[in-house]
Amino acid sequence: MSNVLRSSSTLYARTSAERYAAGKALRAHCPRSSHARWEPTPNRPDPLSILEASNRTRVKQLVPIRYGRMLVSPYNFLRGSAAMMAHDLASTPITGISTQICGDAHLGNFGIYATPERNLVFDVNDFDETVSGPWEWDVKRLATSIVVAGRQNGFSARDCRQAVMSCVSSYHERMYEFSTMRRIDLWYARVDVELLRTVADRDLLPRLDRAISRAQQRTNIRAFPKLTHVVNGQVRIKDDPPLIGHHPNERLSTHLSAFVAGYLESTREEQKTLLQWYQPIDLAWKVVGVASVGTRCYIVLLLGEGEENDPLFLQIKEARPSALEPYTGPSPYSNPAQRIVHGQRLMQAASDIFLGWTQFEDVNYYVRQLRDMGWSSDVTTMSLARFTVYAQLCGWALARAHARAGDPALISGYLGKSDSFAQALAEFACAYADQNERDYASLVAAVEAKHITAITDI
Repeated sequence: MSNVLRSSSTLYARTSAERYAAGKALRAHCPRSSHARWEPTPNRPDPLSILEASNRTRVKQLVPIRYGRMLVSPYNFLRGSAAMMAHDLASTPITGISTQICGDAHLGNFGIYATPERNLVFDVNDFDETVSGPWEWDVKRLATSIVVAGRQNGFSARDCRQAVMSCVSSYHERMYEFSTMRRIDLWYARVDVELLRTVADRDLLPRLDRAISRAQQRTNIRAFPKLTHVVNGQVRIKDDPPLIGHHPNERLSTHLSAFVAGYLESTREEQKTLLQWYQPIDLAWKVVGVASVGTRCYIVLLLGEGEENDPLFLQIKEARPSALEPYTGPSPYSNPAQRIVHGQRLMQAASDIFLGWTQFEDVNYYVRQLRDMGWSSDVTTMSLARFTVYAQLCGWALARAHARAGDPALISGYLGKSDSFAQALAEFACAYADQNERDYASLVAAVEAKHITAITDI
């Protein structure tokens, strides 16, 4: 795969018009219409074998919870099967243009969060699989998630297809807009909530304002009484089995000191100055997400100057090799956590100031703030109008992220002026959504046959 990707570094010396023309020329070996095709390869592995392989290094007791969450719906299955789709995308046509990609750009991995300046922006918010790779892989996974979620919502095939068209057209239009910007303006570009208000339909504004209000309430101060209690006069994180719990007490101090010491080495000097005022108080493991269930994840409580009115929660999450690396080549970073942090800083308009990494017992972890005005919408409860607008916003945010990390003129030149690529992606998304349903049915059958153990409703 990696030898197929063409480095665009030599093109940066050319004008935007020349790079646009170079992108257009790539259609000769990879027509836009070719992206419509999806057929499984003859040697396509059993999807359950891919899932089982990814479980080998997970916490065994939590794997049934992972399967239980994937069993909820085909959409949840898609969220948990990035490795399967990565394998499948590697057999699809490649434009030859690479940029930093999310690697798991489904609808649920976008949302609102706070910048260091305390402004709210809408952006990609998950980077566990991020690598340098084909930009179209992100767009195809996003488009597929639109059809899969749309079907779950009861939307017609025509409506699902139109939502994909709206998303990809938004990506297309914004990519052209970014290709005309000065590079410095592109670097500062962001989809902030005030900008969202200007493009939102009048009927959608109240819902947008409610989402913004919810995001603003998701802070460390508000989380503190929900996540902690006092034990023997000491503030501790509440156990909530099987989702939150503590290691045996004799290991607690070792975990805390090792985690925090390694993390501080990865932070910038100004963050070290800030963090020196915070005292680590407690650490607990936490079950998160769908795809991440079974990976090691912890939350750490720190208190500013030891005071309960200044809490800081950090999430320390296991970093594994990206599911895309078998097809894009190995990461150039010394550990997977560095890959994730670099990808997030490169793709996001503004990133968490507490991003960093650490290592403990030969496991790599990346670190971020647990609650920082983050909010993601539940796409499986949206009306068609809201769903379509949300898909457009995701296309916009993804275009900005790809443009920031890569060459928007090359991508825009490839996309051109027609809707050929959007039409092709709508075809692909519907076909791959069918494939996802077949794979989901395999998991359901395996659980019913008791070949796989799943714990549901957790």
